[in-house]
This record gives sequence, structure tokens and C-alpha cells, in this order.
Amino acid sequence: MTGIICAPLRMEAAALRVPGARVLHTGMGPRRAAESAARLEDTPVVVSGVSGGVTDRVRPGDLVVATEIDTPEGPVPLPSAPLLAAALRRHGLTVHTGPITSSDGLVEGAERARLAERGALAVDMESAQFAARPGPLAVVRSVVDTPGHPLWRPGTVWRGISGLRSLRAAAPVLAQWCDAAAGGEILLASPRSFCAGVERAIEIVERALERYGSPVYVRRQIVHNAHVVRRLESLGAVFVQEIAEIPAGATTVLAAHGVAPSVREAAVDRGLKVIDATCPLVTKVHNEVRRYRSRDDTVFLIGHADHEEVEGTFGEAPDHVVVVEDAAAAAQVRARDPERVAYVMQTTLAVDEADEIASVLRERFPAMSAPRRDDICYATTNRQRAVRAVAEHADLVLVVGSTNSSNSQRLVEVARRQGTRAYLVDDVSEVDLRWLAGARRIGITAGASAPPQLVEELTRCLGGLGRDRLRESQVADEDVQFTLPREVG
Repeated sequence: MTGIICAPLRMEAAALRVPGARVLHTGMGPRRAAESAARLEDTPVVVSGVSGGVTDRVRPGDLVVATEIDTPEGPVPLPSAPLLAAALRRHGLTVHTGPITSSDGLVEGAERARLAERGALAVDMESAQFAARPGPLAVVRSVVDTPGHPLWRPGTVWRGISGLRSLRAAAPVLAQWCDAAAGGEILLASPRSFCAGVERAIEIVERALERYGSPVYVRRQIVHNAHVVRRLESLGAVFVQEIAEIPAGATTVLAAHGVAPSVREAAVDRGLKVIDATCPLVTKVHNEVRRYRSRDDTVFLIGHADHEEVEGTFGEAPDHVVVVEDAAAAAQVRARDPERVAYVMQTTLAVDEADEIASVLRERFPAMSAPRRDDICYATTNRQRAVRAVAEHADLVLVVGSTNSSNSQRLVEVARRQGTRAYLVDDVSEVDLRWLAGARRIGITAGASAPPQLVEELTRCLGGLGRDRLRESQVADEDVQFTLPREVG
């Protein structure tokens, strides 16, 4: 059932009535709110209207999206708040998230201060009654008065107009929330999130900071995830693009994607204390290139030319390596000697596309040597199998990962090739509520560089929209572990 926006006052209801929104004027105060809540049973509800701010952190005209409602019976969490708040911010509104207290009457003076000390941002008189019923709930209040701008003072009328304007601007997004809220289930792809190589790389930086102290310099992102990078920065890691930016003699970590020999030489020239966090599976590909180069083979490197892993692998033998990005390129490439040809692969490619490119090359170069073992890493393969299994049954797939993560991008492509809508999101704040309308089964996975807690947060938020059944689809067990380099072991 489509959700409904509930507004206590007629002027609030009028401000919220925009195309696509179902709005109910419920009446002011706890008694009338309780009557409306009882009639709506488990219908998804957004309670919205003006309210009083209890702290000067919020200003008249700002919106407060409740993360929980403080009721006489205790706090009631509202898990979908991060999704809704992010959508309102994208709409250009000033939004705060935090607790809202629901009171039996108007709150002034010292009582507001006490509520602020308990962490509340705003106070209303209706939310508690809706929080007592089942079904998805969101609460969005537009602030009219604050401790610094009391209700019964000159300027209240203009602040009220500002509050109503904010409600009017928010109404289309609240209608999107109503369309997105529905019963359903979440299909969790497994394996997902961190792989052994990513865990190893992150642990190397953490241990380097513990052992050598801050700062520890890291060339490029240690793994392709903005959340991981920000957390390590908060611990004292300094991320740079090139070796030349690092002070001579400093402790330096080389990222998981691998580097060209020229980068290692530059580090030696600067006297850096180097700790290599290259994934062992990437190191395997580098070793293969060196072996083929020693035979004077032309090496076709199947991968994306602008990816850091490919840049590093190419650097092992620039005179011998030819990057092949797709099947069309494979049909055109040439070799110095067609009898002396080999191929390797970027470890994070989509398996089916990589196989297609390799088959074109094999047809053109029957004598071509292949890697002793598959180059595409076990984690990439497992995550693609898992998302494919989920996409077969889902209306929508959300892949958690940063845009510069190749393996995360490939998961989106694999899901879409199953005919399922799929989107890449860095975290829950990037989920568009419009994607969720009509999606009863939502598949979730995460790239190998995405922290698992981001999936947990997304799952909670979708649960707050009514997808409260959780089913895990597991296609493989992963127990791979890599040893740490001796500098931090």
C-alpha cells in the first residue's frame, strides 16, 4: 500500500499537498494523532509539520529528520532516516538528523534545555502516537522556533512562513519515501565485501602506524574505497599520488593494486622505507609478465588501460605488453611473432567478458600461452557468481562500492546482464528513493573493497522502509588468508 503523509495542522497539510503526495490532516495533539494512527493500521506513514527546535544547532526553516522518537515508553528507532535525509539534502534543503521528543503539550524554556541535554533536536506533540503502531514510519519536522528565536516573539509569523516553505519544498521527497515504503525482502549476496587481499592491505597500514607512528605515507588509495581511505587518514595515514610527494626517508606503503618497477626505483632513490601491500594475486600476474618477457613473448594484458592495476602490470614490460580492453580490440591487435604470444588478465574483471576477449585472442593466435592458473581472483569470481544468483530473483540490486572500484563496477554490470536494474552506491546516502518504488525484492552486495558495515547500514535502512525479511544467498565459502610482509608481521 502506498504510504501517506500525515500533517497535524491544515496549513501544514496544504503546504505538503503536491502532485503525487497523499496527505492526511490528522489534527493537532496526542489524542487526535492517536485516532489517526489507529485508522491507518500498518500503512507507511511520514509524520510532517512544523515544530520547535530545542537547540540552537537548528535554525528556523531547517528540517529535522528523526533518527528516533523519544516517547514516554522509551526511544523508538526510525531506521530509514539516513535514506530520507540524504534525499532531502540532494533536493537542496538544510537537514539535521537526530532524536525528536514527542510531548503532551508545548515545551518552553528550561524544559527545552533538558531535552537538548538528552540529545533531542526538536519536539512535537504527535509522533509518539504513530511510533506505537506497526508499519514503516518517518518523521520530518520543519523548525519554526528555537531557544534563540522563541515562539511568542516578533518574527514568529515570518519564521512560520519559512517553515511552511521548507515543508512545501520537502513534499516531493516525502512522496518518494511513501512510494518506496513497502513490505518485501532483502536478498544478501554472499560472499560480499572485503576479500583477503583488501583485509591484508588495510592491516598493513594499521600495523605500520602502530609500529612506526604517524605519518605513514601511502601511494594512491590503499584500496579503492573512500570510506576505508577516510578512516585510515583519521588514524594518521597520508595518501599521495606519486612517490615524489613523499618526504625522503619516510615510511611508505605501496597500495594493493601493485606498481611498476619504476615506482619502486623512485622509492629507493628517495630512501623510503617501503612496505609492499600489493595483493599476492596481483603479484602473481606481475610474475607471469616477467616470465613471458624473458621468453620475448608479446603479452596481451586483458584489462582497463586506466586502472592502477593495469598500469602497474604494464610497467613490468612496456615493450612487450599490449593492453586489450574488449573483444573488438582483441580482433585487431597484432603481435611481433604470432607464434610467441601469451596473455594475462586484470584480476578484477567480469569473468564472462574476460573469457570472451580471451576466446577471440585464442582463435587468432592458436599458439598463445595462457596463465598456469586463472588471473581473475577468487574473490572477484565468487562475488560475481553471488550477485548473479541474487539478480535472478530480485527486482533491484544495490552494489555497495566506490566508483573507482573496478570489481564493484563489474558487479553492477553482471547484475544488469541478468536483466535486473542495478546501481552502484558508495553508501546509503547515495540510494535514490525512486529506485525503490515497486521493488519488493532488493538484492544487496558489496565490492571486495567495501566495508561490511556499509552493507549492514543499508540493510537497516531498507528494513525501516518495510523490507524486513532477510535472506542470504551463499554460493561459496571463503577462508583464504595472506601473510603480512616482514616489516609489519
